[in-house]
Amino acid sequence: MDSSGKKYNLRLVEDCAQSHGAKFNGRTTGTFGDIGCFSFYPSKNLGAFGDAGAITTDDDALANAVRVFRSYGSERRYYNKVVGANSRLDELQAGLLRVRLSHLDELAAEKQRICARYLRELHNDRILLPKVRDGATHIWHQFVIRCGERDALIKYLDEKGIGTIIHYPIPPHLSEAYSYLGMKEGSLPVTERYANEVLSIPLYNGMTDGEQTRVIEAINGFRG
Repeated sequence: MDSSGKKYNLRLVEDCAQSHGAKFNGRTTGTFGDIGCFSFYPSKNLGAFGDAGAITTDDDALANAVRVFRSYGSERRYYNKVVGANSRLDELQAGLLRVRLSHLDELAAEKQRICARYLRELHNDRILLPKVRDGATHIWHQFVIRCGERDALIKYLDEKGIGTIIHYPIPPHLSEAYSYLGMKEGSLPVTERYANEVLSIPLYNGMTDGEQTRVIEAINGFRG
């Protein structure tokens, strides 16, 4: 954590759900905060067979508290110390993740190669491409473009047999779950504009050069 966090006695929780192996200034995500939260959902760069996740921390007390919470709030079976949950990672999931972890770098390198080509060859003034910040190593869970004519682009690509998905269409502050905050449309204009423009295009390990060529040619040919 930086000095301002320590000054105000703040605790930093890292959302690392999509950043397995990503780095900033040589430091891996999950090591910056008091705790890092990783998802192992099957579509992640490090995915299990089903829902799974883990946290990272160098705080022994926090690590122990999480161990207790994940197992019904118990340190000793049937003796509940706190109100907990059943969030234990089963051995089958752990076994798969252990194997996949050994291939994480090569899987990331493949996606980096695919995305480098997207960045080189996608040229359409209606499309805004993602950028990689100086000092950052991107592992590309998704390749997300922006387009002010998103609905037209989705329809155009769908007609060409190219699937897309919106991550995420509703900003959290406008979702029903947070309606009690009283935030209305226009409260966070940049967030809302991005939510109306972002679109994830095909990206996956095993994507062939030919499949990528189809996507590139289609997007470059979009005229709105």
